Amino acid sequence: MQKHSLVIVSLGIIFFLISIAFIQCKTTKSAERNTEDISGNPNAFEQSIKDNAENMLEKGKAVFRFETFNDEAFWTDKLHLEKAIEGDKHGGIGKGLSPKAALDAGLKVDLGVLPRFMRKQIREGFDDPKVTLTLIKLNAVLGVVGKFNDDGSLKSIGITCAVCHSTVNDSTGIGKRLDGWPNRDLNVGAIISMAPNLSVYTKLLEVDEGTLKKVLASWGPCKFDAELNLDGKAMRPDGKSAATLIPEAFGHAGHNLHTWTGGWGNVTYWNAYVANLELQGQGNFYDARLMNANQYPIAAKAGFGNKRNDSDMVSSKLAALHFIS
Repeated sequence: MQKHSLVIVSLGIIFFLISIAFIQCKTTKSAERNTEDISGNPNAFEQSIKDNAENMLEKGKAVFRFETFNDEAFWTDKLHLEKAIEGDKHGGIGKGLSPKAALDAGLKVDLGVLPRFMRKQIREGFDDPKVTLTLIKLNAVLGVVGKFNDDGSLKSIGITCAVCHSTVNDSTGIGKRLDGWPNRDLNVGAIISMAPNLSVYTKLLEVDEGTLKKVLASWGPCKFDAELNLDGKAMRPDGKSAATLIPEAFGHAGHNLHTWTGGWGNVTYWNAYVANLELQGQGNFYDARLMNANQYPIAAKAGFGNKRNDSDMVSSKLAALHFIS
């Protein structure tokens, strides 16, 4: 009787183990089926994730390098910066922006996109703004996007993230592009001061052009004051310029606060803020803090706390831009 009971118990254990194995096998096969698409290709689920990540990476790079968010409405239609770049010999105003002057202002040239003849021309044509126009047409000037008329004249100029957050691997300013690295040679204030019409800034800040240019000159290379158009304060309490170092634009995903913005918000907020209020892209932006006229009188007066455009050219680009941060 005892032996019979042991046999029954043993059979029960074996049956239990077989049942567990069967369930595990069935679960594994079910999981495998979940990774197959309707055509039966294995690992389709994992592949779709990989494809989406690669697609977002490429979109993010394109936005970072070439997306102006339609800020031509500001840099061209209001400041007329394209006329200063062209010069009077090519349909613009003044002497124009030569390659040497562009490099002196900290702009960078991507050697990788230049044809062989252009590499020679840029070395020999440093005083001719026409060479600068050719460089812009080839998308070789990092962060500067130009559109041209049929006759070759510059129709508009726009600015992208890359103007501040990309550089090259050569101290001459002409080399292989390095996206995301801060351009610590860029003189933002000097570039803005080139614009023929600065009235949009003088009216906003309620200062004359001489005072504005003095403030812009105080920034110097590698610095930018991202809050001047909010509070109108050009100087810190100690009397020094309120401009801060241009930061890198990589490795910040998940960071909630940023030292260079004074703890304004995460990188998603910063991208939206810069695209709308610094590059002056045509998008929608909301931040109730900027409606506080005591703390941010300039922003409150200009309506920056609740910026609206008929066509939002910014918001749909931010997800891809955040993906590469």
